[in-house]
Amino acid sequence: MTSRRNESMAARPELPSRRSVLATMGALPVLVAAKPASAATGAPAAAAAGEVIVDPSAERQTIRGFGGMNHTAWINDLTPAQRDTAFGNGEGQLGFSVLRIPVHEDRANWSREVATARRAIEHGATVIASPWNPPAHMVETFVRGNQSDARRLRHDMYGAYAQHLNDFHGFMRDNGVGLYAISVQNEPDYAHDWTWWTPGEMIRFLRENAGSIGTKVIAPESFQYVKSFSDPILNDPAALANLDILGAHLYGTPHGNFPYPLFREKGQGKELWMTEVYHPNSSDSADLWPQALDVGEHVHRALVDAEFQAYVWWYIRRSYGPMREDGQISKRGANMAHFAKFVRPGYVRLDATSNPQSNVYTSAFKGGDSEIVIVAINKGTSPVSQSFTLGNAPASSVSPWLTDASRNLAPQGGITLSNGSFTGQLPARSVTTFVTG
Repeated sequence: MTSRRNESMAARPELPSRRSVLATMGALPVLVAAKPASAATGAPAAAAAGEVIVDPSAERQTIRGFGGMNHTAWINDLTPAQRDTAFGNGEGQLGFSVLRIPVHEDRANWSREVATARRAIEHGATVIASPWNPPAHMVETFVRGNQSDARRLRHDMYGAYAQHLNDFHGFMRDNGVGLYAISVQNEPDYAHDWTWWTPGEMIRFLRENAGSIGTKVIAPESFQYVKSFSDPILNDPAALANLDILGAHLYGTPHGNFPYPLFREKGQGKELWMTEVYHPNSSDSADLWPQALDVGEHVHRALVDAEFQAYVWWYIRRSYGPMREDGQISKRGANMAHFAKFVRPGYVRLDATSNPQSNVYTSAFKGGDSEIVIVAINKGTSPVSQSFTLGNAPASSVSPWLTDASRNLAPQGGITLSNGSFTGQLPARSVTTFVTG
């Protein structure tokens, strides 16, 4: 895989490289979890064929936000205008509420991340950070398979490394950026260009050192949500006690591997975040349509199938990302914005019919004022007339926003609810967000 630090401004053919690695790993086991029975009473009746039933009383995970990465050592920083496009929530803005930044191994680079992070905070965003490498004096090389110069954290440097992470937390705090959480290591199981960790090493660090870090701790950030890396953490009470957020990446992860029964069993009180991905590739333009609808479906599945609480893209500004190099929102970005602009931090996902018709994907969320947000994706080549029923929802009207081949987040005419039901029109190959009022 081409190193991200050496990436040119052109899109990189990264995904095929990851796929070649996955092929050598063999198929990962499919983890299928039974959906927990809702404890709610008075749930709506079962949906008729093709109908979407939303149950406002059946709450799932709390959403923390949507966002992306800024890495000023590898690409240019976002401009002031681009920061507002990314983290503002007005017209022509993405509404992102999560920023991920790197913990540079060289402290001289720490200040480079302050300006964008501070502006994101001013817009109300949450900032998290991930390291790729410890400082050079904490690292040793070893032989790993056919890699003779693999890197790992020296086993006598765990305490110093925890202090390094805590120092970054303190530096950002002193510069107006309160980190919500910091990761132990970015992709410790796909570290050909950075630092490798084994599950045992990660457990040792969590047990003995992570408790000294003054903010929430993320681990393990496996590159493909590899459960064999995170299972040992969940099964170790001492390590789990010092873990706040189970973070994962979804590069090439099959949808069948999205559910995580062991996290549902052992992860009470912990958060579950998807902290990095690009999808479906990094080689195509983010404005390619209808391919960009794959992003909408991917976000849907991450929230509904995996029950992640956050969805974080790789670079915010990129030819294949949510913001083009010219600072304008791309089609992929519009798909993310259909969630990010309307499903705000603190909203709760609700039980809803998730696949009412072939090629149609729907998810529903509730805000603190009982506002209901429904995101409906139609990947089919024909328009769909979709019926929705909102059980016990105190609303009288619905406002839709639409993205299709020719429109981005375009407001549509209002719809009146009748007895808690309405019918929405989903044009062919489109994504629509419905907001009750």
